[in-house]
Amino acid sequence: MLRRNIRLRREYLYRKSLEGKERLLYEKKRKIKEALAEGKPIPTELRNDEAALRQEIDLEDENTAIPRSHIDDEYAKATERDPKILLTTSRDPSTPLIQFVKELKFVFPNAERINRGGQVISEIIESCRAHDYTDVILVHEHRGVPDGLVICHLPFGPTAYFELLNVVTRHDIKDKKAMGTMPEAHPHLILNKFESKLGERTANILKHLFPVPKPDTKRIITFANQSDYISFRHHIYEKLRGPKSVELKEIGPRFEMRLYKIKLGTVDQTEAQDEWVLRPYMNTTKKKNTHGRPLRSPLLPMRYKPEKLGPCRRTARQQCPLLPPVSTINRAERLPVGITPSASYAYNLLRL
Repeated sequence: MLRRNIRLRREYLYRKSLEGKERLLYEKKRKIKEALAEGKPIPTELRNDEAALRQEIDLEDENTAIPRSHIDDEYAKATERDPKILLTTSRDPSTPLIQFVKELKFVFPNAERINRGGQVISEIIESCRAHDYTDVILVHEHRGVPDGLVICHLPFGPTAYFELLNVVTRHDIKDKKAMGTMPEAHPHLILNKFESKLGERTANILKHLFPVPKPDTKRIITFANQSDYISFRHHIYEKLRGPKSVELKEIGPRFEMRLYKIKLGTVDQTEAQDEWVLRPYMNTTKKKNTHGRPLRSPLLPMRYKPEKLGPCRRTARQQCPLLPPVSTINRAERLPVGITPSASYAYNLLRL
């Protein structure tokens, strides 16, 4: 079994290494097709390869014309069978974390929850591969508050790391009769504002956790992106006054998610390549919207970091009311805003 997994992983990495060459060849064929369709001359850089490329174009069909990527290999069998998910927690989970994972078991159809115990990640992943699980979801906490969600697709990846915020479980609601019971039907999905390439990649990871629903199901799960924070909501709808009047009823749980890393591999592979990593400590990061429409303004790295003031500097700064905080440094002059060059001597003394 171990040799088989190593062989499959090696074949997957080899196919992934050929993506650049296949994409370059596809672009050459596309330029030749456009030139022939518009009656324009063949580009000069492609005239030597025109005969061979035109022969390949004639032999292609709609299935072989577009090159496949590693993303196609990751979810190639997603439509053939329903997902099978394993839910577990970090070691020594608290009671609120166990309750939250119990609710997630009903959120994701075909999910099974196990107690982590003393098992390491590599043992869990190997056991899931042997039993044909498609995904593994790990939930982490900090002092009893769920703060992390890891989604690992099997057998080759990818692995998405999310931060959890504002978690409200069904156990936290006092009026449980108003919420009703948790339905187990396959839900409809609403994926809102995942418009960039990273947004489409994130939506692709999330939507393959759910099987295909029936048309008449009344259960709805929403992943709404706003400023790179993904809001998770769980509703059912009812038609109390006829087909034209629809009422939504939230049944929980609810939380916010923030993606901070996507890794090309499973969660146990420390040497796997990072596909995308969040870089929050950069200029204009607040203006950047990675999951929505991409901005045209480039991102520049931060050149200067605010320094911590020691006891002597803090005393000198209190004695000199002309000096503003160090965080308001003007990058062009390297002087605090509002200080003239004549006062730079006093400022340099404070920085010694």
